[in-house]
This record gives sequence, structure tokens and C-alpha cells, in this order.
Amino acid sequence: MVYLLKFGASLVLPPGIFIILLAFLTFYLARYSFKISVAVGIGTLIFYLMCTGFVADKTMGWLENKCPPPSLNEVEKGDIIIMLGGGAIQDSQDVDGEGTLCASPANRLLTAVRLHKMLDLPILLSGGQVYADSGAEALIALRILQTLDVPPEKILVEGKSINTTQNAIFSAQILRDKNFHKPILVTSAFHMRRAVLNFQQQGFEVIPYPSDFLVPRDPKFHYTKLRPQAEALLLNVTVMQEVLRTAVTEIFKL
Repeated sequence: MVYLLKFGASLVLPPGIFIILLAFLTFYLARYSFKISVAVGIGTLIFYLMCTGFVADKTMGWLENKCPPPSLNEVEKGDIIIMLGGGAIQDSQDVDGEGTLCASPANRLLTAVRLHKMLDLPILLSGGQVYADSGAEALIALRILQTLDVPPEKILVEGKSINTTQNAIFSAQILRDKNFHKPILVTSAFHMRRAVLNFQQQGFEVIPYPSDFLVPRDPKFHYTKLRPQAEALLLNVTVMQEVLRTAVTEIFKL
């Protein structure tokens, strides 16, 4: 009963309600133009599938598995941990001050701290203030690391970058200046392929350590994954964005 209620609710809330309206429009248009009706119907079907968890599991799972987690032996070859930013809010109240990391970079930070505790390696925080009303990502992460008892001498900060390309460019400068050669790269699993490519273009073969997984590695089917959800649409749009941005990075080095 609980699952049926969830399914029903998804049909009266966006994007489900829009899919239903488009389906009615498809049948209505069939009275006037079969070709237009078919075109709208195909568009509606594609939009519906993009809004399902069933499809999101497949597409996001494919992207997240591009760079699987390394073995312990591989990780132990690293000499520094690089954590890429991914969004921050500057004026939100936090436990020890103002400014918080968004969900993805918060998960990345947790992974970076655990790797630091295990390997006793320094952490390089990479990420600046992207917009006027967003937070300075590396500086907020720095404050959080200090409250988690990471020694100040084990933290390096790169606070100028506003995208992945700049993350790699400015981090590579610090790596060369400090004589680091084998960085462990921590970022979200869906973002890892593009991030690795950017660091390769700067001459660094990183050890990718993906975090912030968004879908199961081996998803199980449940009929509620066929209900339209905004969250599933967001996952599929994220996959399309990453594929496009990776292609731009490969072709134009941007």
C-alpha cells in the first residue's frame, strides 16, 4: 500500500502531472494530425523514461562505473589527496560558523578525511567561489577539516578555480611547486571520468578515488522505479551534462 501511494502521488505532482497532460494532448491531436500526434507521443515517452528511476539507474550506473574504486595497494602509492569542490552556501549556519558545503562536496570531504586518517597524507582542497552568493568552497572545507582535527600543516588550499578545468590547472601548479607526483583524486563518481581527463591534460596520472555514489552498482527492479520523479530526471540530465562536458574537454581541451 505504501508503494502504491508513492506511485499515485508521483502522478499528481511534477513531472508526473505534465506527462499525463502530454499524453492527453497526444490523443487529442490524433483527431487532427496523425504525424503531429506521433511526434508528441514519442517526445512524451522519451520524457517519461528520462523521469524514471529505472532508466536513471542504468545511465548513472554506467557513468559512475567508468572509474571504479582502486585497490588498497594502488591507494598506498599516493603522496597527496586532492578533493575537488562542488558547491557551497556562504551564509548558512553551520556547527562551528557560517558557510556549508553542498551534499556532493560534503560526501567528498568525508572520503578525503577517511583517506587522510588511513594514509596520513596531506589534503589539497580545490575550489573557489563560483558565484557572488555561493561559498568559497576550499575555505569552507578548510574550516571543517580543522574541526575534524586534521593538522593545519596537512592541508593545502587552492581557492581560485571555478570549474573542473581550473581545478586541474591550479592544483597541478601546487603539485609541481610542492614536489608531489602521485595524487589521489577524490570527487563524485559521476564526475570522476572528466576530472581524470583534466588532470591528464596537465601531465598528472591520478589515482581516482570516487565518492558520493548516487545509484547502486547492482540495482534491483521495483515497479516504483517506473514512476516519474524529478530526482530521476535530474540524474539523467547530470549524465547528459557530463557526457557533453567530457566530449568538450577531449576535443577542445576545456
